[in-house]
Amino acid sequence: MYTLIHQVLIDAALAEDMAFKDLTAIATIPAEQQAIATITAKADGVLSGCTIAEQVMTTMNASIKQSWFKQDEDLVKAGDVICELDGNMRSLLSAERTALNFLQHLSGIATATFAYTKALKGTGCIVVDTRKTTPGLRFLEKQAVLHGGGANHRHDLASGMLIKENHIIGAGSITDAVAACHKLAPDTWIEVECETLEEVHEAVAVCPDIILLDNMSIEDVRLARGLVPGSIVLEASGNITLANAHAYAATGINRIAVGAITHSAPALDLSMRVLPL
Repeated sequence: MYTLIHQVLIDAALAEDMAFKDLTAIATIPAEQQAIATITAKADGVLSGCTIAEQVMTTMNASIKQSWFKQDEDLVKAGDVICELDGNMRSLLSAERTALNFLQHLSGIATATFAYTKALKGTGCIVVDTRKTTPGLRFLEKQAVLHGGGANHRHDLASGMLIKENHIIGAGSITDAVAACHKLAPDTWIEVECETLEEVHEAVAVCPDIILLDNMSIEDVRLARGLVPGSIVLEASGNITLANAHAYAATGINRIAVGAITHSAPALDLSMRVLPL
């Protein structure tokens, strides 16, 4: 879904390159030169950001004709043609980097998320994102997680209450922190971060919606699963990688939170080639 937020981001991104002029395109390309361009995958992955890349081109020049053969959530193989563009060559070249920046970055997140989704297959556990996102791009990056088959955690600090170590210190205890959160916003879900099994015991007693097991070993996560009733969602985070994700999920937890799928995902390798007409 395209929104005003997207347009603001696109305008700001294009302004980084086009606040003045594209001197190289003006110097080398005749003003009325038309061209066909293709965006092609150079690696296997999952697409995200197609709608944004399409709007980048439209914002640069509304007369550019676009044929998208692949869409968000689609799996692509190296060599697949994602789209074909037909229009003014200067406009195509000026918009190229901005369009690819969005498309490659977001597709990288979708691809990284999909890798975790595959690793968790058959366990009943899902991968969720965190707020470790690029400033200004959280909305798009969380969409990319969905395109990769993951799920979203909080979008912001008001969409749920996550009681972490420093909140517990401030409140005095897990019990007091949960009580304070219930008092302030009784209809908002509450998650409690636990670093030890002792903290898990205390958290279970006050019945939060979610218990987050932070940086626990697989064995401790397995023990925690035995302490937490099924009515409470059990989540694990910290030091979880593709190599050990399945082992964590096999303990019976409901979900794993992985900051790396947004803050460290490598861009999916894509390229654009232009042919003058």
